[in-house]
Amino acid sequence: MTDSLMKIYLVTGIVIAILLIIAVTVFIIKKLMSRPLPMDELEGHDFEYYCADILKKNGFLDVEVTKGSGDFGADILAEKDGVSYAIQCKCYDKPIGVKAIQEVYAGRDYYDCMVGVVMTNQYFTAPAVELAKKLKIMLWDRGYIDNMES
Repeated sequence: MTDSLMKIYLVTGIVIAILLIIAVTVFIIKKLMSRPLPMDELEGHDFEYYCADILKKNGFLDVEVTKGSGDFGADILAEKDGVSYAIQCKCYDKPIGVKAIQEVYAGRDYYDCMVGVVMTNQYFTAPAVELAKKLKIMLWDRGYIDNMES
């Protein structure tokens, strides 16, 4: 075998090893990112109280969980730094769509709040993100909530 052929085999082996290391690292990171969080085990109303507790720990005042049904699109009402919030909570096992955005948009106006927020243990679909931008609704996904807890 020639020296140039040996170098090609060596470089190819190194490249394959690096790609394998990258693939394993990506797999591990995805596993860690999708790890179940305590909030994933909660039912709807329990999740609302869980979110209310997080808000209180993060300096929100007058945090009130609204009645279960007929809440007009807001599960929690709160205030921080003189700003009033209407918050819709969604504890699901799949991404959150536009319906939650529409609900809190209505709830924000019904309760005369300045800001509408959807809090979820999941992430949002692309159409939901697009609608939220248009309607000026804040989206707090599982990563955001997880950071609020720490």
